[in-house]
Amino acid sequence: MKKAIVYIVLVIGICFTIPIFLTIKFKIQEVSSENKVILDIEKYAYTDFEKIKLLHKATSEIEEVALDEYVTAVVSAEIPVSYDLEAIKAQSVATRTYTIYKIIHGSKHENADICDDASCCQAWISREDRISKWGENGIDNMNKIIQAVNATVGEVITYQGQIINAFFHSNSGGKTETVSNVWGGTDLPYLQTVETAGEERYTQYSSEVTFTRDELLNKLKETYSDIQINFDDKESIKILELTDGGRVKTIRLGNKELSGVESRRIFGLKSANFEVNIENEKIVFKVTGNGHGVGMSQTGADALAKQGKTYQEILSHFYTGVEITKFN
Repeated sequence: MKKAIVYIVLVIGICFTIPIFLTIKFKIQEVSSENKVILDIEKYAYTDFEKIKLLHKATSEIEEVALDEYVTAVVSAEIPVSYDLEAIKAQSVATRTYTIYKIIHGSKHENADICDDASCCQAWISREDRISKWGENGIDNMNKIIQAVNATVGEVITYQGQIINAFFHSNSGGKTETVSNVWGGTDLPYLQTVETAGEERYTQYSSEVTFTRDELLNKLKETYSDIQINFDDKESIKILELTDGGRVKTIRLGNKELSGVESRRIFGLKSANFEVNIENEKIVFKVTGNGHGVGMSQTGADALAKQGKTYQEILSHFYTGVEITKFN
């Protein structure tokens, strides 16, 4: 009789315990799947470049940041996380190279090595803002960027043993540009005009800007107070010369001749690769590409990655005659 009672108690206990155990197990799995872990950024001995001084332009504050932590923040801000991992690896190496080059050759900023303004140095975004921007995919996206940075840790781009000035931009419109046609001065042997197929599939490839006659004149008068344009004369607005990269080198606008780069700035165009037409009362700029066009095109990098190219092959395509080496 006592044995029977013991058996009954055991059965009742098991019946109550199994659901509790399963519930606890399910909750543990649920918690572990929701609380994903952000990968660690690998350490590398960069000697004098272990940490950089980053100027936050909005607040004028200077923050000390580990080099590859900074690289991770820049890559997160500069290239879409949806791009192929090999393209993001290429961006990681280009960003690290650009940063070290700027420090070696002297900063524009007093007491800081580099700033977080894309129009001056490189874009930057905090870890918290990255995760918030990416929403429910925040941790996965963060880990993808860190994976790219870790896979290339310590790597930089060199030309004849020297760190290069690794410019990059959004979309070349199919063909990159030389330095002299954008900023003047002497061309660099590793920044030549190269072609890339596949960039036309990206939204950054083409855009259009339209002005009325008065709007165009007012834009120009901000720089040239004596500007005059006879809009009835088709020759009054005419592209006179193109660069090797297919961008506007010189354009006639009434009684002035401007460079394509200056025209891009004045009219807020995404690229100096444009056509311009007078259409009745409107002046229409049809623009190809996005950015200055020098160095690595990000959409071009993604297009090459989707063709099966590695990040080393991508970098060697955009930067002529270079090597990818470990920094020392």
